[in-house]
Amino acid sequence: MVDCGKLLWYLQNQNLFEVLGTGYYHPVLALTPEADWDEHIARWQAIARHLLWRPQFNGFWPPEMGFDMRMIPHLKRAGYRYVMVDCEYVDPVDTMSWQEIRYRPHIAEYGGEQMVIIVRDRELSDAQLAGMDYGWFYHEIHERTKWCDFPPLITTATDGDNGGWFRNVAEKSNFWTWFYHEAMEEIRAGHSSLRPTFITEYLDRFGAHGRVTVRRGAWNTDDHHGWDFQQWQGSWVQRDTMVRVHDLSREFHAMAEAVARAGDPNPELARVMSEAHWHLLRAETSCNFYWGEAWVHKSHADLDSVAWHLGEAKAMLGDRLSVLLTPAEAPMVETVETVETVEATGTPESVMLADKDSTSTVSQAAPVPRDVVG
Repeated sequence: MVDCGKLLWYLQNQNLFEVLGTGYYHPVLALTPEADWDEHIARWQAIARHLLWRPQFNGFWPPEMGFDMRMIPHLKRAGYRYVMVDCEYVDPVDTMSWQEIRYRPHIAEYGGEQMVIIVRDRELSDAQLAGMDYGWFYHEIHERTKWCDFPPLITTATDGDNGGWFRNVAEKSNFWTWFYHEAMEEIRAGHSSLRPTFITEYLDRFGAHGRVTVRRGAWNTDDHHGWDFQQWQGSWVQRDTMVRVHDLSREFHAMAEAVARAGDPNPELARVMSEAHWHLLRAETSCNFYWGEAWVHKSHADLDSVAWHLGEAKAMLGDRLSVLLTPAEAPMVETVETVETVEATGTPESVMLADKDSTSTVSQAAPVPRDVVG
């Protein structure tokens, strides 16, 4: 049993945890309508500020690491300093070595706004997910960083919900009691050149270097690479459901504009629009699409509710609706990109708070000094 009160109390301690922001209903933002991104970001921040007692969250974790460069202006407006992305999609604009691309923070720009890019090492993260011992990990990062002429930032991030490595509570049979404890003991004893750090502290001390672009993609799953979002849109049923998400999102925002123009004080009108909004956002939850076609009915159930509540709102506006809707807001069919990739242009863990349907991730960020000694 987990004592949630104590857990939240510990998570409030900023000397122990640097908490990353995410999307409230855990959507794969790169696949969902851009018009809904800000609300996902804002709702998470609102509840996290209340529960975790802090006004600022410096880092953003895109659910499923589903990143798109178009997100940068949205994250900047929300006050984020950096975003985590998978190493597979980072392309240098300036000349960089392999080590620099993976183990140094960078700057990406989109729409006139800049964001620090923190790179997740995919191979080390895969090892972390499968279960690894400290000796192997220490040797591996020593080999990967021995030619670095800068303090490398090693960042791993894996799914904490799926698989037994993080969920197993047996002593010496999980990440915490098998790997983490030994790693910390070796550091305290002076036998390791690893140094646990918060990402923000690393940035304050060493900064970000070099310009990059980041291709659209997600992290790898058990079955798929992530570059084409196959896990979430591999079937026609998944893709058709996402098309419906986009259609109803467009209809909702057109109605929201119409309601705002109407200036109608009717509380019932506000209520039905609020109901439509949160059902729309929840319909975009990653898990609805992640499990093939098994859970898409959950998205359709929410979308049915969106359509019903929008119908109620239309009835309340009556004959005024046609005047309030501008030509640009008239219903239209939108297709959703499926397989093409669009290229735009300490304690040592960083944890994320997400809703109950999301996957949880443990991210370890540890800079290794240049003079690593085996």
